[in-house]
Amino acid sequence: MNTLMGSAGELANQVCDGLLAGNDQGLGEGKEVVFFPPFPFLGEVAGICANHKGVFAGAQNSHQEEKGAFTGEVSAAMISSAGAAYTLVGHSERRSYFNEGDDLLAQKVKKLLEHGIRPMFCCGELLPEREKNIHFEVVKNQLEKGLFWLDSASFLDVVIAYEPVWAIGTGVTATSDQAQEMHAYIRQLIAERYGQDIAVATSILYGGSCNAGNAAELFANPDVDGGLIGGASLKAEDFLKIIGSF
Repeated sequence: MNTLMGSAGELANQVCDGLLAGNDQGLGEGKEVVFFPPFPFLGEVAGICANHKGVFAGAQNSHQEEKGAFTGEVSAAMISSAGAAYTLVGHSERRSYFNEGDDLLAQKVKKLLEHGIRPMFCCGELLPEREKNIHFEVVKNQLEKGLFWLDSASFLDVVIAYEPVWAIGTGVTATSDQAQEMHAYIRQLIAERYGQDIAVATSILYGGSCNAGNAAELFANPDVDGGLIGGASLKAEDFLKIIGSF
């Protein structure tokens, strides 16, 4: 819940201009940048993204129903009509503050795919769950209930973001080894369910206090395919450094 109408578009323009300005910060083959602005600014930001190859807009949330008497909610159809290509599903804040469970998130994934929107499915453990050494089990359950009911073709349209909840907005980042360990585990689960080819093709992002200072180390891991960036994306210069780190 950041930026205003003017600053949202300005930030998107600054990042897009920066991507074009320097060879060291240009988008490489197979690399994408996705902005997730608040709903009121989604159409404007999507319009900016449409002028730049490899740059897309996404929504921060969606409702699981097609339409109806759900005052204040936003449907997948509305998001699609605004020009969004992605939508976050199950961000840790939605799970925590709004009690969104995996059964509900599975419904959201289904509806988004029906409208040609790629879900970016977030998973991750709380600090007590890591301290109890059940973090692998927690993430496995989230994936099985939220995603693994999909057929292979549909699953290929999903991006996964691992968020160690204890590292979000706290300034504490999972170590490079911790991030790689969980990403490799997630990829293994995908391979067991869908096969090695789909596991390799699936993008798994790291989210959790990733910033310009630690992005390169995190992204150097073989199973970390990028980042879901929070506060560090609000400054164009920092966000461009993170993009350039991959």
